[in-house]
Amino acid sequence: MVDESVKIEGGDPQVHVDEGIRYLGKILGRVVHTQEGGDAFDTVENIRLSSIHYHRTGDENAYQKLQRTISGMSEDRTLQVLRAFTYFLHLLNISQDQETLAAGRNEPSQLESVVEAIREAGFTEEQISKFFREALVSPILTAHPTEIRRQSTMRSEFKIFRLLDDRTRARTVGLDHSDIDTAIEREISTLWQTHLLRRAKLTVNDEIKNGLAYFDHTFFRAVPEIQEAVHDALHLRPGEDVPPFLRIGTWIGGDRDGNPFVTDEVLRNTFRLQAGHALSHYLSEIDQLGLELSMSTRVVPVSDEVLALAERSPDRSVHRQDEPYRRGLIGVFSRLAATLKEIDPEAPPPRVPLPASPYTGPEEVLTDLDVIDTSLRANQAGLIADGRLLSLRRKIRSFGFHLASVDLRQNSAVHATTVAELFEAIAPGTGYMDLSEEARVELLRAELNSPRSLLRPFWDYSDATEKELRIFRTAKDIIDRFGPKAICTAIISNAQSVSDVLELSVLLKQVGLLALDGSCTISVVPLFETIADLQMGPTIISELLDLPEYRRVLDSQGGIQEIMLGYSDSNKDGGFVTSGWELHKAERELVKLFRDRSLRLRLFHGRGGSVGRGGGPAREAITAQPPGAVDGQIRLTEQGEVISSRYGHAESGYAHLETLVSATAEASLLPGPDLATEDAEAIMESLSEHAFRAYRSLVFETDGFEDFFWSSTIINEIASLNIGSRPASRSTTREITSLRAIPWVFSWAQCRLMLPGWYGFGTAVKSWQDANPDRGDALADLYRDWPFFHSMVAKVVSVIEKSDLSIASHYADLVEDTALRDRIFSRISEEWHATADALEAITGERPVKVEQHRTPYLDPLNHIQVSLMEKVRTEETTERIKRGLLLSINGVASGLRNTG
Repeated sequence: MVDESVKIEGGDPQVHVDEGIRYLGKILGRVVHTQEGGDAFDTVENIRLSSIHYHRTGDENAYQKLQRTISGMSEDRTLQVLRAFTYFLHLLNISQDQETLAAGRNEPSQLESVVEAIREAGFTEEQISKFFREALVSPILTAHPTEIRRQSTMRSEFKIFRLLDDRTRARTVGLDHSDIDTAIEREISTLWQTHLLRRAKLTVNDEIKNGLAYFDHTFFRAVPEIQEAVHDALHLRPGEDVPPFLRIGTWIGGDRDGNPFVTDEVLRNTFRLQAGHALSHYLSEIDQLGLELSMSTRVVPVSDEVLALAERSPDRSVHRQDEPYRRGLIGVFSRLAATLKEIDPEAPPPRVPLPASPYTGPEEVLTDLDVIDTSLRANQAGLIADGRLLSLRRKIRSFGFHLASVDLRQNSAVHATTVAELFEAIAPGTGYMDLSEEARVELLRAELNSPRSLLRPFWDYSDATEKELRIFRTAKDIIDRFGPKAICTAIISNAQSVSDVLELSVLLKQVGLLALDGSCTISVVPLFETIADLQMGPTIISELLDLPEYRRVLDSQGGIQEIMLGYSDSNKDGGFVTSGWELHKAERELVKLFRDRSLRLRLFHGRGGSVGRGGGPAREAITAQPPGAVDGQIRLTEQGEVISSRYGHAESGYAHLETLVSATAEASLLPGPDLATEDAEAIMESLSEHAFRAYRSLVFETDGFEDFFWSSTIINEIASLNIGSRPASRSTTREITSLRAIPWVFSWAQCRLMLPGWYGFGTAVKSWQDANPDRGDALADLYRDWPFFHSMVAKVVSVIEKSDLSIASHYADLVEDTALRDRIFSRISEEWHATADALEAITGERPVKVEQHRTPYLDPLNHIQVSLMEKVRTEETTERIKRGLLLSINGVASGLRNTG
């Protein structure tokens, strides 16, 4: 039989596909042909070829042929085609990630290079060690409302990644890899027969379990390896180590902003699941460690402390009387198993334990393991101690029993109404919501100085207030059980005033998380999101730091104030250019403010995967921060498809974490000079003003724009389909202001416009050039010399290269009002071309579409998606059409990458 499978993998000579992608495509072709038949395969091939021809030539006849093929397909055939193209794009991503990883193995360690550069800059060994002792690098996983893949398919994809890696290694040394080829085809066949999407709406518990998977895939291995790399780079002696400066956090289970499904019960369950996951992993490691540490007292001495640990063990086997390490570890295992049973009765240990009392906290476990470590090192077994035992001790120090710190987050308006109700119960007629800002601040300050409680026993509070109070009480219980690292942060979204910060402080006081003397285990973190908030943020913080009641809180936390900056909502509010500039200015002002007051600033960057939400290369994002903005402490969100691409495999996860750590050290200790001259700032201010007006004019001041957006993008379908636990909008209206930033950006990505990542840039540059005709090279010079401007321009280039006006025009055809469609789409098209012209003038190169080998598979998904959207909006929707839409959403997101 003729092997037609070569067609599906991009065999066209003009489509340049590397060997790995070609190889996977060939296998997928065989799977489609075998499992779905020749007709299905031929349909896929015809659509692919039509797509290639139309994309290259713009030939409307080719487009009409493509549309006829798509519209003529049955629902079953449509799903087959969608799955074929979607899986190819998934496999393409896997292949590219694996090749990037393989190539990176030959590169020198980023961490070693940065530490060596720090030494060459004149820093002493003690100064470098002190930096890492005080550092904090914390990536925060967030739930993603547009993440619709299942763990079962992700596991298969991760396995294909590992098999591809094994195949590359085998081929490198000339070994036979036929068994690996068979295993890869078996896994792709399994994927094809597995439902790619979820049948039911994602719950918060589902999101928690999804997050836990990345600890197995990456964090349990990569985090101790990062500590090992730092240990080696610092030339520390065996037995010495650095504190766990790399801490994984999460919003999943604690982020209540606009998510009614996050309750006190969910928060409690989050820690049950997280702790169960951590303890189960530790138990497996202890089990293996017990097998490894077979040393006998007949051969080598051990410390008295180890002998005492062995005597305390419930193990009384005569076969292990001379093996105190094993006996001691059986005792550790049994106590950990009892701890697991106490915290999560549903999580069984890997084997039946002996009776023992549970540990009260991870410190007790570390004490027992440290006893073993000390004895090994004292008895010629330091090399053994540096193996699994050291890795486990590092894990326990990093993850504790809580596994990951969970941030609490709530909107400032909810805090305000909760506090208002508490005041009203104590002193009817207070009218807190009607008070001026000054009056609110005075009332809240008095409460922070008062020993009384605002809570009235047996009072009938509203459901909303009771819900908030239960959350804080539960947080107190969790911290009491798991320690202060379990919940370190409470974030105030939409923070716009000093009272917003004090309201949360007062609520923490009611449940005992904030004491009368100001001591507080939780950092109160304002999140400045809109353009106006970013502009007012430094003033708000300055006024806050003037209050002795709040300074007491900071003093109890080492003089560190964390502030979160919102990339997504500021972009939605003011556009990409203005958002980026106002974020940069706010950071510089905050750095100066904290330096003047001898306090320490920690910035938390709320970045997404897409450029429209602050995404981009991690190293450049960190090192391009204003001098002093990092200062050894950084937290940043990890969102969208980037979570699975960065952390789906331990080695790629290690590479990304190493980038975060090394970039933090570089930005802190080797900051470049602030090249923002007065002239550069004036230019940027002018560009920002022009871009802001252009963006606001389109999005918020153009009649009918909301109708255009809801009709020409898939936002309506995203809002109604089973995607994520969080609603797409904060209200039931269609207002852009109420829409969440993630679906806003995601919808523009699906229709291939990427509007939030570039709109206004072209107008800004042209307006500035028209006003400064004699300064032709000024922007090009700025691009060359100023890291901030270079980074901004590079991000716009990346977005323009991923966008496609031809595809987007077919989405625009979904707008029934042709006059409205033509009026708005023509404006968008003109701005796109103006932006491309501006980029060419600045960089010297015209943006070109990247990764041409994706388009034959990505474009048909868009065309099918448009067809399905038409059916959903004009016909009775079937389950197959809904599945088709979900498949198309997943496929387009996978094809574009970094769209979340």
